[in-house]
Amino acid sequence: MDLKVKLDSFEGPLDLLLHLLEKNKVNIYDIPIVEITNQYMDYIREMQRQDLNIMSEFLVMAATLLDIKCRMLLPAKTEEEEEEDPRAELVEQLLQYKMYKYMSLELKDRQIDAQKLMFKGPTIPEEVKKYEEPVDLEELTRGLNLQKLNQIFQSVMKKQADKIDPIRSKFGKIEKEEVSVDEKIASLEKYAGEHETFHFRNLLEKQKSRMEIIVTFLAVLELMKMGKISITQEHLFDDILICSRISG
Repeated sequence: MDLKVKLDSFEGPLDLLLHLLEKNKVNIYDIPIVEITNQYMDYIREMQRQDLNIMSEFLVMAATLLDIKCRMLLPAKTEEEEEEDPRAELVEQLLQYKMYKYMSLELKDRQIDAQKLMFKGPTIPEEVKKYEEPVDLEELTRGLNLQKLNQIFQSVMKKQADKIDPIRSKFGKIEKEEVSVDEKIASLEKYAGEHETFHFRNLLEKQKSRMEIIVTFLAVLELMKMGKISITQEHLFDDILICSRISG
């Protein structure tokens, strides 16, 4: 059998196999491996006769087909032994390739269709853009009186009132307080230089906000770390006494 085809008609060995299956109108799940292998080998020989560069992947597929052909010709196993179809892996590869090939063709068709579309940019004259439809105030307010205007106003105000959350609207405004740890350390260090001892509770009670209390506590820890103050406590849960190590 002399099969003459062009190499550039196929993108690879799977493309060639898919072409042979479609040409012979055979079921992809039941490949006549002997016939397809013979046709594939005829294609390889035709490539050699035309002095074309034989791609390695075509030769690998030829070896795969010959291997499957030999395994198909071997005697069948007994009924007790489970026999695996040597064509199964090849069928799976062909199915995946066929799916991707059809997807690429679909995308190519969409690209061709998209090239046929043309879009026109906006060319609205400036005069048209700036045009504002005139408003006739007499026509617009015809039939209105103070009573109707009041009804409209009350209706708008009621809609605005309905939008207000009765619970969240009572929340106060939370303002962010800028309290610097460095400034608090400097202030506390100055205070410790003027007082030999002072109580921790009294120090915290002088602070104005929760954030300032936290910053003061951090400042106390920092001054302890620096060795400028020390703390003592006679009994558990007693007030903490801060002793200054800073000379006045």
